[in-house]
Amino acid sequence: MTVSPARQMAALQDAIYLIGGKWRIPIINAICNGSHRFTNILTSIPGITRRSLSKELKDLEMNFLITRTVHSRSPLIVEYHTTEYSETFSPIIIELIRFGIEHKKKVIDFSKPIKF
Repeated sequence: MTVSPARQMAALQDAIYLIGGKWRIPIINAICNGSHRFTNILTSIPGITRRSLSKELKDLEMNFLITRTVHSRSPLIVEYHTTEYSETFSPIIIELIRFGIEHKKKVIDFSKPIKF
């Protein structure tokens, strides 16, 4: 399939908008790793605030990347799960993690002083 450069750029911008920001990929990753309740997700992502998590969860649900299930028990339990659609994104997240690990190694190695 041949796609024009303009269409490629538009698709890239759409994807970056969807997953952009500081918290969306970490939230999806936390849910994939078994954190399904709000508090579990919150504690598994250092530095995120309750307000940020709440906003991002709503955005991720609106974009069909996660589902929100409310269990009508007492106390009320709300769980979040990835959708089949978001699971198509998993290989990209894995590659981003690999890239991040390798990049950190490269930066650390590069920043070591050169001994003469």
